[in-house]
Amino acid sequence: MNILEKMRERAQQNKRRIVLPEGDEPRTLEAANYVLQEKIADVILIGDEKLILDAAAKQHYDFIKYAQIVNPLTHPKMEQYAHLLYELRKNKGMSEEEARKKAKDPLYLGCLMIKAGDADGELAGARGTTADTIRPAFQILKTKPGVGIVSGAFLMFTPAKQLGEEGFLVFADCAVNPCPNAQELAQIAISTADTARTLAQIEPRVAMLSFSTKGSAKHELIDKVTEATRIAHELAPDLLLDGELQADAALIEKVGKLKAPQSQVAGKANVLVFPDLQAGNIGYKLVERFSGANAIGPILQGIAAPVNDLSRGCKVDDIIQMIIITANQAIQ
Repeated sequence: MNILEKMRERAQQNKRRIVLPEGDEPRTLEAANYVLQEKIADVILIGDEKLILDAAAKQHYDFIKYAQIVNPLTHPKMEQYAHLLYELRKNKGMSEEEARKKAKDPLYLGCLMIKAGDADGELAGARGTTADTIRPAFQILKTKPGVGIVSGAFLMFTPAKQLGEEGFLVFADCAVNPCPNAQELAQIAISTADTARTLAQIEPRVAMLSFSTKGSAKHELIDKVTEATRIAHELAPDLLLDGELQADAALIEKVGKLKAPQSQVAGKANVLVFPDLQAGNIGYKLVERFSGANAIGPILQGIAAPVNDLSRGCKVDDIIQMIIITANQAIQ
């Protein structure tokens, strides 16, 4: 059984409540029907009940009737959610009237349901931007204790079985932070190790990537990675993490032994932390296109509860996979 199958089975055995704010979006509706049919998760759809049920009936989505549908205009708990938002944001200048208005926004409402204990995770983005998805999560759920930054990881399933964990690796940050500083990069590394452990249930071996291995070059960009490595060791002393490492030294055992013979990670890394967003985004797309790898994500890391983002060009299968991932994050 591969990692994806294990995650699906884990979700089925530990059903979580996943809220989908874009409740009447066609691909989301089809994915929700499948998830309910396969008993992968309990689904909460935000939107107008009549519109959702009529759309489902036209497509013969018979399992949508088992979803909870929350209409922001009529739901009986809306005043409670608005008050919760007001209490969370009043020190930032939000008025009660503004809180009532914001609470009706499906993306805000989804996070408020999680904060109130009425849902376990959220998936959105088929219609909106990453910023639209992350903003309410920041304001309502905030980040995990000790984590000051949200980042985006990809699960990479490659045909190169000699690399990583039989071809499986986790890449980050490939989606959110253009130029993290050393402290932020260290937190991204720890969050990504958490993702590998939580979702794939593997022991992470984290490589902090650079264009230098163990001082083979000198530059301020390398200094950032070495400083991030030092900070990460302080924050998580038991984590198998090393840097700075070039990609070949991180992945290829022969090269790792040559360039970093004392390293416990070199040549065996299954988590790759890129120094900035340009490298991470370019890197995962090159691997995906050149090797035929299956890249699943971005998986948002560092938020206090699972909230994940979709590409506006996503397919139904992408949404299903991300619901499974969000459910697995919620199980933890």
